[in-house]
Amino acid sequence: MAIVKTTFFCQNCGTQYAKWQGQCNACKEWNTIVEEVIQKPEKNDWKTPTTTVKKASVPLRIKDIDVSKEPRLDTYDGEFNRVLGGGIVPGSLTLLGGEPGIGKSTLLLQISLKLPYKTLYVSGEESQKQIKMRAERVNPNNNNCYILTETKTQNIFKQIAALQPDIVIIDSIQTLHSDYIESSSGSISQIKECTTELIKFAKETATPVLLIGHITKDGHIAGPKILEHMVDTVLQFEGDRNHVFRILRAHKNRFGSTNELGIYEMQGSGLREVTNPSEILISKKDEELSGNAIAATLEGMRPLMIEVQALVSTAVYGTPQRSATGFNAKRLNMLLAVLEKRAGFRLGAKDVFLNITGGITVDDPAIDLAVVAAILSSNEDTALQKDFCFAAEVGLSGEIRPVQRIEQRILEAEKLGFSSIFVSKYNKISLKNTVIKIQLISKIEDLVDILI
Repeated sequence: MAIVKTTFFCQNCGTQYAKWQGQCNACKEWNTIVEEVIQKPEKNDWKTPTTTVKKASVPLRIKDIDVSKEPRLDTYDGEFNRVLGGGIVPGSLTLLGGEPGIGKSTLLLQISLKLPYKTLYVSGEESQKQIKMRAERVNPNNNNCYILTETKTQNIFKQIAALQPDIVIIDSIQTLHSDYIESSSGSISQIKECTTELIKFAKETATPVLLIGHITKDGHIAGPKILEHMVDTVLQFEGDRNHVFRILRAHKNRFGSTNELGIYEMQGSGLREVTNPSEILISKKDEELSGNAIAATLEGMRPLMIEVQALVSTAVYGTPQRSATGFNAKRLNMLLAVLEKRAGFRLGAKDVFLNITGGITVDDPAIDLAVVAAILSSNEDTALQKDFCFAAEVGLSGEIRPVQRIEQRILEAEKLGFSSIFVSKYNKISLKNTVIKIQLISKIEDLVDILI
């Protein structure tokens, strides 16, 4: 019998210790170090014993490496393709994280039911009957999706060898366990071992693997931080369970941009792709209300028109409140100081509340001008015209600064029927024959003169 070895791991960051101690030296967390049993018998490969031994790799000049034989796999989901950078790369590992109940399993099950390729969906959390009940709502007539309920990696690889799938989906990585590590599922050593086996399988067979990962109460993916370094792509599925819209972001992507954004709408039949997000982010109103302004922003390569709502009222309790939802509160304080210093508005004794509609968070500085316009509208209780929109950054001295890719923002505003867009005078614009009126302003006083 092999000698049983034990070691100590921090459950927060994965740092290994020879003996127990109260505080982790790496992440400074207390009482996160636990003992785990590590018994490593002679380890077989993930492949069956009949498989021939793979030849050792040799160095190649980079111009001699052929990548033309492995195009990306289309997921037949436009939003998912957009975030990944055009589709799934063969042999890649993609990790999808999100809060419980947000729709991670529904998203990947829905994608697996759309694919024309042979897909193996491995679930360690639900039975085959439960998955079938969810699949009935999405696409019950798919003949290429196979469901396996298993948590042992050795058994999963046996089924993979027999089925030869084109794509493997694991739900979730925290439920898997390997015989080579004697610790419970979800522990540091089990997650690292199972992920390592999946990486070796994916790279040697050019089969893409999609993993679902749990998250902690802090919003980080559960398990060791090294898990995010091991995989090729880390996706985050965000949204409020009180809203029907879900946002898919890429926090890490070795094969594409991390600035892309995918938007879905949760319905009874599954997740619906939102091809025109501006329609859902701008509320429909019959009458004009003060405190509303439309901003032209960008998420990756996608232009969005979002609605900014502001409420300015007299401070009831003496100390004025500053609250922002979906917007940086410190930047809001800076814009209020600029308005007071440069435009003469006395906002120091007033409560200011700001909200970005649709439940999304925006950090694009180009919405500064829309925030200022919404605050001025609410302060004066004067509604802005519904066909006005804004795209500019506000500097500390009150100047209106230019923003990148302004022409793309202007064309999006024109497409949605806006009559005027306020931009910086210092933006270089070469558009001609546009229907929308482009209003150039250089300082915040110009905006006040036009709007009020």
